[in-house]
Amino acid sequence: MVTQVLQKTQTIVRYQNQSSKVFYGIVHGEEILQLTSNFTEIVNNKLIYDGIRVKYSDVKILEPVVPSKIVNFGWTYAEHAKETGGTAYLKEPFLFLKPTSSVIPDHGEIILPPSGLTAQVEMEGEVAVVIGKRGKNIKEEEALEYVFGCTVFNDVTARDLTKTDPQFTRGKGFDTFGPLGPCIVTGIDPTNLRIITTLNGKVVQDGSTNEMTLSIPFLISWVSQVMTLEPGDVLATGSPSGSCPMKSGDTVIVEVEQIGKLCNYVK
Repeated sequence: MVTQVLQKTQTIVRYQNQSSKVFYGIVHGEEILQLTSNFTEIVNNKLIYDGIRVKYSDVKILEPVVPSKIVNFGWTYAEHAKETGGTAYLKEPFLFLKPTSSVIPDHGEIILPPSGLTAQVEMEGEVAVVIGKRGKNIKEEEALEYVFGCTVFNDVTARDLTKTDPQFTRGKGFDTFGPLGPCIVTGIDPTNLRIITTLNGKVVQDGSTNEMTLSIPFLISWVSQVMTLEPGDVLATGSPSGSCPMKSGDTVIVEVEQIGKLCNYVK
């Protein structure tokens, strides 16, 4: 086994091989360099490569991290706030959490709840940052030092429920309402990434994190005053405008430059 130091930019996946064993690995072209390292070791720059290479297409890609919490920031893009009846240009973010039971991986199925519970389920393509070290009361100018890497998130939302419920837990919290992945990319700047969401091949969202009215370093610093951030925590930074309803049979793809495509099927 060879111990390697994590390079600034790496594409890291978590996957299940044909023997149903779960590993982390580094994507190298169409192959994955299999690691024996766990997530804690990886964020501490301890990459232990066991000499095995597997084909990306031969394994099942899982959620890239198992977070202790999923922190979501709403209405961080002015036009999305307006289209959903929210408040644009907030001085502090609108905060909510998603349960970890909502998370599904790339190519997982978004299961629509029964029509008696909701009749309007929409997608929200987002950039998510994955925390790499424990932090509390983080200074804004130091916030990005706590980010291990970036991934793609789809904040699936029962819009009719978020418009009527006093808080967002139900409308955001159904099982499968948190597609995440397919990978974590380290060493990229999350503050200037283009997000394109397509529904059945048609572009419905096209924005960039540079349009956010509250910056990602500010969001990290602000929420760390409320709750301690732990390695592996996922912070979903909000959605640009263009969110729209999905129906059974649809395919939704959220693509973020420098990271990749998160593809999910609506059922």
